[in-house]
Amino acid sequence: MITLFISPSCTSCRKAKTWLDTHDIEYKERNVMANPMTSDELRSILALSLEGTDEIISTRSKVFQKLNLDLDDLSLTELLALVEKHPSLLRRPMIMDEKRLQIGFNEDEIRAFLPRNVRKLELRHAQMMAGF
Repeated sequence: MITLFISPSCTSCRKAKTWLDTHDIEYKERNVMANPMTSDELRSILALSLEGTDEIISTRSKVFQKLNLDLDDLSLTELLALVEKHPSLLRRPMIMDEKRLQIGFNEDEIRAFLPRNVRKLELRHAQMMAGF
C-alpha cells in the first residue's frame, strides 16, 4: 500500500494526490503536520532513501532557516527528534510503499508506483507511437 505524506498547504502534495487519483491508485494519506512522524517511521523512510537526510530535509523551509541548523553538527537521534518536533523540516510530499520512496512530486518518477502491467502497456504504446 502506498502512503502519501503531505501537508495541506503544499501544492506538490495536491499534484501527487491528483495524479494518484487520476491513475486509480489506492493510497493512504497522512498529514504530517497534524500527525507528525515518529523517529521509527523516519528511520524507515531513511532506509529507503538514496541520499539519506539530505533527501528528506527541506533546507529552504522557514523553520530550518530560523533554527539556523547545520545538519553535519547533529547526530541522527538529534535530527530525528528535531523533525518530530518540527515536521515542516520535511520535504513533501513523500510517497512511499514497501520498496520505493519518492520525495517531492515528479511526474516521471511517480510512474514507478503504477502497477507493472500498466507500465508495460504504456511502454508498448509509447514505442508504437514512436514507430518502434
